[in-house]
Formats: sequence, C-alpha cells, structure tokens
Amino acid sequence: MAEAAGDAGLGPGPGPAQEGAELAAVIGATVPTGFEQTAAEEVQEKLGSASRISRDRGKIYFAVPARSLPQVHRLRSVDNLFVVVEEFKDYQFKENKEDALKDLEGLVKKLPWTDPLKVWELNNSLKKKKTKRKKHNLQSPASKEKLNDGGEEGGADQKDTNDQEDCAQSIVGVASSQDTEKPQGVASQNGGEEEEEDNEQLNARDEVQASSGSSTKAGDGQTAEGEAKVLKFRVTCNRAGDKHSFTSNEAARDFGGAVQEHFQWKADMTNFDVEVLLNIHNNEVVVGIALTEESLHRRNITHFGPTTLRSTLAYGMLRLCDPQPTDIIVDPMCGTGAIPIEGAAEWPGCYHIAGDNNPQAVKRAANNICSLLRKNESKDSSTALGVPLDIIQWDICNLPLRPGSVDIVVTDMPFGKRIGSKKKNWDLYPACLMEMGRICTPGTGRAVLLTQDKKCFAKALSRVGHIWRRAQTVWVNVGGLHAAVYLLRRTWERAEERRSFW
Repeated sequence: MAEAAGDAGLGPGPGPAQEGAELAAVIGATVPTGFEQTAAEEVQEKLGSASRISRDRGKIYFAVPARSLPQVHRLRSVDNLFVVVEEFKDYQFKENKEDALKDLEGLVKKLPWTDPLKVWELNNSLKKKKTKRKKHNLQSPASKEKLNDGGEEGGADQKDTNDQEDCAQSIVGVASSQDTEKPQGVASQNGGEEEEEDNEQLNARDEVQASSGSSTKAGDGQTAEGEAKVLKFRVTCNRAGDKHSFTSNEAARDFGGAVQEHFQWKADMTNFDVEVLLNIHNNEVVVGIALTEESLHRRNITHFGPTTLRSTLAYGMLRLCDPQPTDIIVDPMCGTGAIPIEGAAEWPGCYHIAGDNNPQAVKRAANNICSLLRKNESKDSSTALGVPLDIIQWDICNLPLRPGSVDIVVTDMPFGKRIGSKKKNWDLYPACLMEMGRICTPGTGRAVLLTQDKKCFAKALSRVGHIWRRAQTVWVNVGGLHAAVYLLRRTWERAEERRSFW
C-alpha cells in the first residue's frame, strides 16, 4: 500500500468530533496565481486564521470553526472553496500504474470523512437558506416598489434588459441596444450587510448545533428529514507533475469507483450533489469536498466583454496598492468595470472613477454598476446606499482630470491579443504611463498595472523612469497567459504635458 511519509501539513481533515466539541474544518481555497500571499493576509485579517500556501501554486489552506462558513464565502480573494478530508505532503506513489491506482482506491475507506461531510451538509443548508431569503426579498412589496417600472428582479429577460438599459442611459448617456444578459447577482456594500452577516452567523451556529445533535450523515445517504435519498456524486482529479504512472482521468475513475462502493452513492458527472476533489501535485495529495458550485470571482459581473477581468484578480490588484479612506482611485481602461466595482464594494471610503474609450465597454460597465445598485435595492433594508463610483467615456491619453488630482491608478492594460495589437502597444504604453503620471499625486501616488506584453511595458517604463519607479512585480496567470502585475510609485518629478518617446 502507498504510505504517507513525513508531516501531513495542516494534516488530516478534522477527525471525529469529541462530545460537545465545536465542529471545525480545514478549508482549501483556490486563488489567483501569484496572489496567494494576498489571500492569506485577507484570511488572517477577516477570520483571524493563519494560512499555509501550498506548493501547488494558486492554493491556500486555513482552519476555521464551521460556524465561520458565511464569512469564508465572503472572502474577496478566493475563487473556489473546499473542505479538506485529508492531506499528504509526501505521498509515495507506486511506480506500476495498476499498483498506484489500487493504492488510491484503498485510501478511500481509510479517510476521515465524517466531519468534512458534516461541514458539507452545513454549507448546503446555508446556501438553501440564502436562496430562500433572496426569493423572499425579491417577492416582498418593498422590493417591488424599489425596482423600476414595478418589475421584479427575476422577471422576463426583455423587461430586465430594458430596466438595465434605462439605468445605463442615466449613468453614461449612451443608448443600449445589446447586452441582454440577465443579472446573476453581485456583491454589495450597504447598511444592511452587517445585519445579514449577523443573521448568517446565527444560522450557521444553529446549523452546527443541529448537526452535532443529529445522527443523520451524508455518508448514510439520508436527508435531514430522515427520508432515504441516494446522493449523486462525481470525482474531479487535478494532477500536476511528470512522475505519475497514471492520468488524471484514470485516477478520478478508480478513486470514484471506490467512493461509490464505500458510500453507495450514485455517480453523475453533471447533476451531482457532492463533488469529491482529488488534487495531486507531484507527491502532495489532497482529498477534499467542494463547497462552491461556481467560482466566486463571477460575483460582480453580469455583462461580460471579450477580456473581462476576474473579480478576485481585481481585488488582489487593488489590495496591492493599499487604498486609504478618501483616496481617489481611477481605472482609465475599465472595460466591463471589474476593478472599480470591486473597489467600490470593498473600499467604499474611497472615490472610484472608471472610464474607457470604447462606448460598448462603457455601456457594459454601466450595466454592471446598475446590477450592483439593483442588488442593493432588492435587499429588504431602508438603509440601502449607492456606490462611490462614476463611469465616463474618455481618451486614455487625454484624461479630463487635473494634474496631481488622483491617488491611485489601477488598470488592466491591453495585452495586444483580443483587443488592440502589440504594435499599437509600443505607442500606447508610454503615452498612457505619462498621462497616468500627470494625474497622479507626485511623491505619494501609485499605480498597479496588469499586462502580458511585458517587453513593451519594460521599454515604456524605462522611457518614463523620471516619474515612475517600479516597486514590486507579481507574476500571474490570466486565462493561460503568463502576465505580470506591476506596482509603480510616483516620483516627485513633474510630468510633462506632451513628450516624444521614440
């Protein structure tokens, strides 16, 4: 049999809880590659838990009491969440494929499934309560009165689209004839959020107590009412490393067969209740159970463009520049508005300005802002507020802002692939950096810029070195492209109005 040699890190998932002990969990989170430390800092700040960054890039692990699950789901830097069943830091795989796969099969009945499945059940019950609460709010008379034209949030596509177009026109004054996607719901900041958080915390605590006092187990294939129900599941294997004798599909197939035999669950690749994760990175093996059905990075955007930035990556970029209350933050190439919307949601004490030269992009961003406002209004709260964010159409090389009037510039620059071209970037990049330098406060201003065209950026930065100094570089993966996030600091030098670069 395969052996797990050495320290198991954060170790096995929590074992069977002792009588009266609080249910706890080791949570695994996937995060934007390169921003693992940022995610760990957020977990420490908001949950008070220390994190361990995995050797497999893009993952962190941290331990929390199960009652903290609502706060875990509100983390801004994580894409997907799972509860760890067990982790091996140095799993010894057999060289022969059949033996290695047989060892993985035998592992299933040895793993401590009980508490992780309780956490999964608790997570499911919280999701159901949240869904019911949303439906109640949308159907309440107060929320109906707040929505434009008396329409409901979950109404017909055409009415929903018209409402969003009206909102977009009021924000930016451009007619909208496309972008008919329905809002999927976005994160919000309003006076009712603290009350909602308290309610979720109480619900989580009640569910934990109910779970600890109940003999019902997911492993027994029972529902909360005691009715027999066969759970459906699938196994997803993520494997990295070149020393394995088996493929990801083979590992998922054989491990899944053992899970099915152990729990008597039914395999279903699409309509599953439980997703078991088998993460293999060289000799590091982590078995987990998924807590998210879709990535949390989709929280803010309902109208997507060709290069929409993930909200989790936008959060990492914003946090890198350390926004302070009353800072003016500008995204001069906002696209669909992922960065300023994330900024307004997480840093409401700052003023956020977004702009783009493309009217279609401005329209999409305006519709995304509109969805955020509608989400605020749909909550059953009399204290719903607006967002400190404005959107305008402008020329990136001639911004309508006074010199030194901006504290922070954060933007996703054109890669020269889906939008623009690398040839155009040779003219665009230095002109952008000079204009950003003009509007940024000398001495204290900073910029966080994302680009995949690193050669062009380095050349442009060398040409404007008198106004910008590179302070930090974070290497990230954006849709399979090796990109970089640059943190720049504004020097005290005066930026010239116009300058010949090449």
